[in-house]
Amino acid sequence: MQKLISITAISSISPLGKSLDDVWKSYQNNRHCITEKSFGSGNTLVAEIPKNAKEAIKLLRESDPKYKSLDPTVLFTIYASRQAIKQANWNGSDNFGINIGSSRGATQLFETYHKDFLEKNKAKTLSSPTTTLGNISSWVAHDLQTQGPEISHSITCSTALHAMLNGIAWINSGMCDKFLVGGSEAPLTPFTIAQMQALKIYSKAKLNDDSHSEKASTERSRSIKASFPCLALDLNKKQNTMVLGEGASVTCLEAGEKDHALAIIKGAGYATEILKHNISISSDAQCFQKSMQMALGNLNPNDVDVIVMHAPGTIKGDLSEYKAIEKIFCNKTPALTTNKWKIGHTFGASGALSIEFAVLMLQHQEFIGVPYIENKNTPKKIRNILVNAVGFGGNAVSILLSKKKCKMT
Repeated sequence: MQKLISITAISSISPLGKSLDDVWKSYQNNRHCITEKSFGSGNTLVAEIPKNAKEAIKLLRESDPKYKSLDPTVLFTIYASRQAIKQANWNGSDNFGINIGSSRGATQLFETYHKDFLEKNKAKTLSSPTTTLGNISSWVAHDLQTQGPEISHSITCSTALHAMLNGIAWINSGMCDKFLVGGSEAPLTPFTIAQMQALKIYSKAKLNDDSHSEKASTERSRSIKASFPCLALDLNKKQNTMVLGEGASVTCLEAGEKDHALAIIKGAGYATEILKHNISISSDAQCFQKSMQMALGNLNPNDVDVIVMHAPGTIKGDLSEYKAIEKIFCNKTPALTTNKWKIGHTFGASGALSIEFAVLMLQHQEFIGVPYIENKNTPKKIRNILVNAVGFGGNAVSILLSKKKCKMT
């Protein structure tokens, strides 16, 4: 990091809702957003955006004839981006940069077009332009009427935090002073679900099945009797419990420490490790050790109050990240949390939704833990939060966020 960068707005649409107020309200309870959805061969656990959010996306699709052919990943991002730049008071004439990524891209459209091709042996006219990965940022730029640089990419589940790295780099280079970054994913499709099940990492739990329930230790979670289909961050689970979710989240970045900043980016780190298996990282997540150390810079590890973990709900994934944290924070482990038990794993959007989670905890000065896990290090004040993400390929990113300093008047 060459200079401090401000987060001046953040917006999302996810299983938590379609506004920051919705999101924070949802984080105040210990209920997960996971439901069951039929995919032909039976019901599967998923985390969908709520009914009012679906209605908002439907209205957006119907608002412009060109939008009727777009994939939900694009519509999710357009919706969130409109809210974010309004909050940040940006205009299209600012020519800010855009980097919105996705792990899978136009999953729903691609599967629909491919099924149609197999039946008719002929592709539909818009099957190519509407399923390219660059479709997301380019349509957002069209909608917001900005002429700044547009970037789309896929770096699996760390995509959104890589987008943030790109925004930081562009701002530090002096080529842009504002960047809209984030991720979007709509993976709740038959083939995508089947792929995760084939890897044997998907949750096999049933709703209202108490077989995976944990006895809560804090007063606010003792009353919770429902089961948790995704046991993200539970290091004692006996089976993989990942559940897929959908959504998009975008963040407005600006050079310097702004008076209206929601949070300050003080550090960023990244690393890629040599793989021993197509989908796994080392048992002590060496990529996370390197990315966290880089993000910390000269900051004393003891000054980190919270870590929002990637923790996808798999046995090896959760444990390896925890071991990496133990290596870096050997003297004092910060309070650990994740949101995947609540909203599932949103692939390329997950890092951006974790950033949102961290910003809200900084703003409200309230730690939100995992209801079935006792956290002995709950902070009284939250100054610094580290956010982690990693994807297939061992590509880890860590972002260090800090509370904006109050200026003397």
